[in-house]
Amino acid sequence: MADLQLDNVKKRYGAFDILHGIDLDVEDGEFVVLVGPSGCGKSTLLRMIAGLETVSDGEIRIGGRRANEVPPQKRNISMVFQSYALFPHMTVKDNITFGPRIRREGSQETEEKLKRAASILNLGAYLERRPGQLSGGQRQRVAMGRSIVRNPDLFLFDEPLSNLDAKLRVQMRTEIKALHHKFESTIIYVTHDQIEAMTMADRIVVMNGGRIEQVGTPLELYDRPANLFVAGFLGSPAMSLIEGTLVGTDQGAAIRLPDNTIIPIAATLAPDGGSVILGIRPEHYRLDPAGPIRLVVDVVEPTGSESHIYGHVGPSEVRAVLRERISVSPGETLRLSVEPEKVHLFDADTGMRLSGA
Repeated sequence: MADLQLDNVKKRYGAFDILHGIDLDVEDGEFVVLVGPSGCGKSTLLRMIAGLETVSDGEIRIGGRRANEVPPQKRNISMVFQSYALFPHMTVKDNITFGPRIRREGSQETEEKLKRAASILNLGAYLERRPGQLSGGQRQRVAMGRSIVRNPDLFLFDEPLSNLDAKLRVQMRTEIKALHHKFESTIIYVTHDQIEAMTMADRIVVMNGGRIEQVGTPLELYDRPANLFVAGFLGSPAMSLIEGTLVGTDQGAAIRLPDNTIIPIAATLAPDGGSVILGIRPEHYRLDPAGPIRLVVDVVEPTGSESHIYGHVGPSEVRAVLRERISVSPGETLRLSVEPEKVHLFDADTGMRLSGA
């Protein structure tokens, strides 16, 4: 395995800048997920690491060695694509061992690698089948098996679960995470699905517009998002973002909403009357007959274990996830509260998290 360093890596196509200077260090054995909306540059960055795209500026180092000019086949990386990229006329066995045979590795060594990969991925019963005779999850495991037999320095995954149904995605997330623990391998994983990122990563790299917005562990990013983009992107359902004004009360700093609702906060900020954005995670709302927040209900989604309430507080759209099974109809008003320590504050002009919040 190997570590990875990206030093001011840029990518441009003609006059268009796609990546605007990416700096990132990935430790040996780390599972790092690149996440962001479509068009943010995450797949382009992965392809540059793989050598499938050239580097316009900056430097990529794999295992401490500059890789900019090294062709893909000599980087000792293995990439799993969204499309599986299996040979339809070959059996599972031949697909998995295709690389070792092309590299002219010994037949005994190749057979041992095949047995190991098939055992890890539970493919032993399917080795003589062709891809057309497999389910989507089985095909993805074959693609992973082809990567395993290479013994790469880096595993690269480019949205490998996008073509699977919801149940298979959950299963494959577990299998990829287990694979990481077994091999202690360095994995760079690209996805637009923030649930995949939160459940799989040692660290998450949130990208937007060809730039890194924030890097950290899943809980670091969830608990202390650096800006409004990260706050709104990570979390399902997404964080509620409500406009307000920072004011002072007898109990300390608070937020005044447009309807004059006062919400206490725990932040050590001067009540200067400035405009702020208040962030509240949906699961942090609590039913409270005396609560300061008045949520006008638009839609109710009972899920059995929870009640998802869509509505608005003043002009701001809000979603609350309540553990209680409640009977409420569109147009009614719910009174809610939130613990001051659970409130996030962002500058209304810059979108950045306020220091002390």
